Amino acid sequence: MDFEAARKHLVDSQIRTSDVTDLRIQRAFEAVERERFLPAEVRAQAYVDRELVYAPGRSLITARDFAKLLDALDIKASDLILDVGCGAGYSSAILAQLGEMIVAIEPDPVLAAKAQENWAAAGVVNAAIVAADPAAGAAKQGPFDVIVIAGAIEVEPTDLLKQLKDGGRLGAIVRRGALAKATIWRRSGAAIASHEIFDAAAKTVLPGFTRPKAFVF
Repeated sequence: MDFEAARKHLVDSQIRTSDVTDLRIQRAFEAVERERFLPAEVRAQAYVDRELVYAPGRSLITARDFAKLLDALDIKASDLILDVGCGAGYSSAILAQLGEMIVAIEPDPVLAAKAQENWAAAGVVNAAIVAADPAAGAAKQGPFDVIVIAGAIEVEPTDLLKQLKDGGRLGAIVRRGALAKATIWRRSGAAIASHEIFDAAAKTVLPGFTRPKAFVF
């Protein structure tokens, strides 16, 4: 399979056509080898326009959803970014093309080790991993300009919102039953406001963000 051609087609057919006009984001998706971050049995599907399961209870959201979420976060080259639940490292590798430094949280030691191996092979030098509860964040390494949850959540990320700088943004995909909405939170002083930006396809809820029974978001 010609993965290089597949990456270009992904950008042309899934990202540009979804109104993601930021050339830095387009170039990041063209540069990062998505297949590298997936198990061997899934690599042939790396550029298919659907969510891809790479470990029990874990998946990559569609490139379209991830790109649109990053576009809405307005990431600057000087930003310190927290990547929540990085898995095998793909989301961090994309973010490393956009921000200055990436702090990645991954509670699974096997995935964390794989992420570091993948970053080394991909030449990512501005990402570091922290073994922690994704919902708790990494307060010691913050506060952060941007926090990215590249997956679905069912509860508000309360502890993570406390780790935003003034003017900081947090992006995630919020699931309510069968519906999923990409959502951005912004801090302004002590106030935090959120707004929904587009319908998303993510179904797999990141560990630590599952809604308890009878909980209302």
